[in-house]
Amino acid sequence: MALGPRLDLRQSQSLVMTPQLQQAIKLLALSNLEIETFVGDALETNPLLDAGQVTRENDDGGPNDAGDETPEPATSDDLMAAGAGEADAPLDIDTGALDRDRDTGDWSAQMSSGGAEDLPDLENRGEDEITLAAHLDAQIGAAAPDERTAFIARHLIGLLDEAGYCTAPMREVAGDLGVPIADVEAALEIVQTLDPTGVGARSLSECLALQAIEADRHDPCMKVLIANLDLVAKGAFAHLRRICDVDEEDLADMLNELREYDPRPGLQFGGGVGAAVVPDILLTNGADSGWDIALNEATLPRLVVNRGYYLELREGCAAKDAKSWLSEKLADANWLIKALDQRQKTILKVAAEIVKQQDGFFRNGVSELRPLTLRTVAEAIEMHESTVSRVTSNKYLHCDRGTFELKYFFTSGVGGGADGEGASAEAVKARIKALTDAEDPKKILSDDKLVELLKAEGFDIARRTVAKYREASGIGSSVQRRRAKKIAAM
Repeated sequence: MALGPRLDLRQSQSLVMTPQLQQAIKLLALSNLEIETFVGDALETNPLLDAGQVTRENDDGGPNDAGDETPEPATSDDLMAAGAGEADAPLDIDTGALDRDRDTGDWSAQMSSGGAEDLPDLENRGEDEITLAAHLDAQIGAAAPDERTAFIARHLIGLLDEAGYCTAPMREVAGDLGVPIADVEAALEIVQTLDPTGVGARSLSECLALQAIEADRHDPCMKVLIANLDLVAKGAFAHLRRICDVDEEDLADMLNELREYDPRPGLQFGGGVGAAVVPDILLTNGADSGWDIALNEATLPRLVVNRGYYLELREGCAAKDAKSWLSEKLADANWLIKALDQRQKTILKVAAEIVKQQDGFFRNGVSELRPLTLRTVAEAIEMHESTVSRVTSNKYLHCDRGTFELKYFFTSGVGGGADGEGASAEAVKARIKALTDAEDPKKILSDDKLVELLKAEGFDIARRTVAKYREASGIGSSVQRRRAKKIAAM
């Protein structure tokens, strides 16, 4: 059969990602603080938009304008009634389209102490907290002998990690700056003289040695001890006494002094990137043992269309281009107001289902945290997993037990118990930590014993799973815990 070119007409359907649809997807993934910034930019670029008063939502999820005391600004619906409907374009955002798309992309409250002991702390750092880099930079001027060394030292300060360690290879730093490696090492020595003592170290041994030198305790015996921290971790005290040439009492004194040093001196200061976490969703106890879920209105601005200004501009628009520009701005304003309203309803819908699924957690703590997946929530609210994923990104929920990222409530399930449902991985980790913390130093629990205790409590999991969760929680093996508690008891 001969091959030849030809023209065919085909009809098909596909999802068109219009600019407005793409923007709606981005809005869904933004937090309230990011939305506040976005709205601020929109107010600057669109003269028809005004920041209205924040209003509570009524029972049907729509805005309650009954308490709005500002008569002049009006919403897009008011503007339609005033005769400006010809400029209102339809909202180019479809919930179904969002579901089908697979592109993944100051408020404070007093926290209750009930049940908080078994939950991870959420460290909130103030924006005005001094950082390690700023603290060290302020000392460089007096410590460096010349401007060249000060410049290299400030560059090294910028490379320190949050614990204060310098992990960058000196040769690479010298190559980046185009200076001899000897100059970089000299600048590092300057950094290591700064407060807090131990910053700029390239290893744990060097960090502890700097602090021993500062305390005038870096004698030959301490030097050998610091150089053999691996033996300290293993609890090889007999070997340490022999290589340090000290008796048991002197070794105990050296170990006690070593424990007083700070292995992470940089953590005394903020990292400069942590900002106070502001919750997007507020959860409080409601009537009839239920829950009240609301968006944090303190960081959620309300947009309205300035009706008077629009009518004034429309009367003064004679040119066709001016009318077209005004119609475009009005359509953009209407779309943004509707898109933000849709975003709020979607967030509340997802949050309500999460609270429903994790009701035991909010009432009794992490021990009753259930296994939960995005698919489970998506099927319950009839949305796509990608939509739920966007809603739970960068969103925080505040309740009596603290402030948690929505992603925290999605955990894998392990060890089907008596109810056949299984337990949350976080709940298992919390229980393992509680058992190891309460164990008798003379009767350290092995992984096999932990399996037995967990099975007695309804957690039917394998030994390798216990070992994996134990290591993930930073809990040492039975041998390591026995040695560590022996050292602590000395």
